[in-house]
Amino acid sequence: MNDFAFGNRIFAMRTQLHLSQAELARELGVTNKAVSKWENGKAKPSTNVIRKMAALFQMDVNELLTLKEGARKMQITKIVITGGPCAGKSTAMSWIQNAFTQKGYAVLFVPETATELITGGVAPWTCGTNVAYQKCQLKLQIEKEKIFEQAARTMKGDKVLIVCDRGTLDNRAYMTAAEFAEAVQFIGSNEVELRDSYDAVFHLVTAAKGAQEFYTTANNVARTETVEQAAALDDKLISAWTGHPHLRVIDNTSSFEEKMKRLIGEIASFLGEPEPYEIERKFLIEYPDIKWLESHPSCQRIEIIQTYLNSPTGEEVRVRQRGIDGNYIYFQTTKRVVSGMKRVEIEKRLSQAEYLKLLMDADTTRRQIRKTRYCLTYENPYFEIDVYPFWNDKAIAEIELSNENDVIAFPDEIRVIKEVTDDEAYKNASLASTL
Repeated sequence: MNDFAFGNRIFAMRTQLHLSQAELARELGVTNKAVSKWENGKAKPSTNVIRKMAALFQMDVNELLTLKEGARKMQITKIVITGGPCAGKSTAMSWIQNAFTQKGYAVLFVPETATELITGGVAPWTCGTNVAYQKCQLKLQIEKEKIFEQAARTMKGDKVLIVCDRGTLDNRAYMTAAEFAEAVQFIGSNEVELRDSYDAVFHLVTAAKGAQEFYTTANNVARTETVEQAAALDDKLISAWTGHPHLRVIDNTSSFEEKMKRLIGEIASFLGEPEPYEIERKFLIEYPDIKWLESHPSCQRIEIIQTYLNSPTGEEVRVRQRGIDGNYIYFQTTKRVVSGMKRVEIEKRLSQAEYLKLLMDADTTRRQIRKTRYCLTYENPYFEIDVYPFWNDKAIAEIELSNENDVIAFPDEIRVIKEVTDDEAYKNASLASTL
């Protein structure tokens, strides 16, 4: 969830001078992307750039850096509702509107880009190639989201929920790996940046998996898949989003109404309505078959560096660098335990500069934790398997649940040694202290 307070100041000053992002970037000697990140609350300019900006805006440097006393801070959250064909996304949007408007949110919906393009005559079969179409869809999706974020910053309420009817990573399910790489390069981005630009992702499983009698193509002119194709596409979509720090899969094990209620409950829990509870179970497992994990279509490898900060008694505060292949995002997490498996967890997205600054407050009695995380979606549950460089015979598997009594089905390839949910010795904080 991005804090747009500083970005709002830059946006307001820029528009007062009738400057576009590109024009401001040229004046300051930076890229358009840098200005966009400032205004979206994802980064802040360097001190030298702030001096140039203050001169351009004819402001005192301290005035620019210091928000006015009592200035309103907005909570703008951007989530994705995705899923296979005929999963209930259209109905879900109505439920989300009703539920979160009542909770005081301004709820904005970014329409499904593929449906807009296909009904307008722009489709994979009308463009020269599939990748040519996917480039168009990806670029339009990003531009639409920017417009909704810009509009959100002008609204009077303090809580805005932007709901994307599919996100940028949905495109990946319709492309080969080579086509996806070409499309991402075309827009000047990378997979980590695209995937983790959303605060949370909620996948609704297609009716073709577990509710075949309700599967239909009649209510969407852009839907052409058979039941078998829909089920296969659903798996590809889950695979595309696997690796996101907050992915939830809502299946068809209950009635459709209960499915919608579970979705609303998951979103409410993520938003902290009333508190962001996370129910987590942790297992010590035998060292996993890395080749099997890396070859699994619904598994994604993530590199993590985790540093614990000095924190008050009863709280645990850490910062984390998360990503792959030189593309990283940064978070600060504060945890307060409620019971053995239930805890309050508050997570804040950081810019790289904020992350580096917080590292100066590292708890020097603990070492950094470096680990390779394999995010695996298996029969809907979302496993996080952490492989540590100091263990060659074991690893840790975690799963987040909506109910403490949920039954967990592990893949045959994962061999459980024992549950360690309440064992302090296997918590990252303890591992950091005992290395």
